[in-house]
Amino acid sequence: MKIVFTAEYEGDLQVFRQLGELVVEGWAIGKPKLSSQQYIALAHDAEVIVTSYDDITAEVIAGCPQLKVIACTRANPVNIDIQAAKQRDIKVLYTPGRNADAAAELTLGLMLSLARHIPQAHAALKRGDFTRPTQSGNSTQAGLRRDVVWDVSADSPYEVFKGGELRNKTLGLVGYGNIGRRVARLARAFGMEVLVADPFVAAEDIDEPGLHKATLQQLFNSADYVSLHLSSGPGTDGMINASLLSTMKKGAYIINTSRAAVINEQDLIDALRHGPLGGAALDVYHQEPLWQEHPFITELDNVIITPHIAGATRESIAKHTAMIAADLQRFIAGEPLLYQWR
Repeated sequence: MKIVFTAEYEGDLQVFRQLGELVVEGWAIGKPKLSSQQYIALAHDAEVIVTSYDDITAEVIAGCPQLKVIACTRANPVNIDIQAAKQRDIKVLYTPGRNADAAAELTLGLMLSLARHIPQAHAALKRGDFTRPTQSGNSTQAGLRRDVVWDVSADSPYEVFKGGELRNKTLGLVGYGNIGRRVARLARAFGMEVLVADPFVAAEDIDEPGLHKATLQQLFNSADYVSLHLSSGPGTDGMINASLLSTMKKGAYIINTSRAAVINEQDLIDALRHGPLGGAALDVYHQEPLWQEHPFITELDNVIITPHIAGATRESIAKHTAMIAADLQRFIAGEPLLYQWR
């Protein structure tokens, strides 16, 4: 069996070598995405493709007549033509939950950053704000112990960056899948109340002290922080709009580490400019990379932005590598596949 491997990976590929002839190319060795013609030239006689970001189009599938399995090391194989694969009875594998811990932890990091103004404080010190020009220290008056304090004034960092605590605040989770469940567990460890809006989860499955199901409207009315954990699609794209945003508490925050399409971007910008939102933390955008003159960069100081890195951990890559290897072993053994796309 020939395996063409163009996915990012962590560790060695010995398991894949044991399964057959292994060709490692493209993104796996630091090269750019392959074009359709490049992929066909590489995989025209392959039975298995393992990719992360290459576009496996109908043209590629047609150009690889031996193909039996397409494995995508992502939670949503958007770069695979699923229908073209189904027509050939080609199995499509994916890796659900492989970066759930990473995305959940970044979500909590963004919440803490919003609450405590961590990025702004860091950037201010790096600019030289609130610092002293020399190494000279403060003197301590007789009879007093040395006091370590930055400054005592309305312009001191203690006042400028004064924030709030997560404890006893309400977090609203829109979506309660692999990532949402982990965020709930972490947030409750911080002492937060958690509301969940997810039509596919029964109230009986989540109703316990500190964790309750709510309607989307109830969640937006009540939450101090709203965190989005949705897939993009016809039923969710643009779902977070001006109507919902306008009902949020004054000074509330919204975090999105899922898909940018679920928020109407202009409505979000308006809510950040004029209220009621106190701020937002975003890892995903309608166009990536972000435009240099985008308001998130040039205008809105109440927005914390990261460049789509929620799943970017070595552990996530190690997980997806192991998941695909294990399912390919099951495929060869004729066993049921655990990670076959529906």
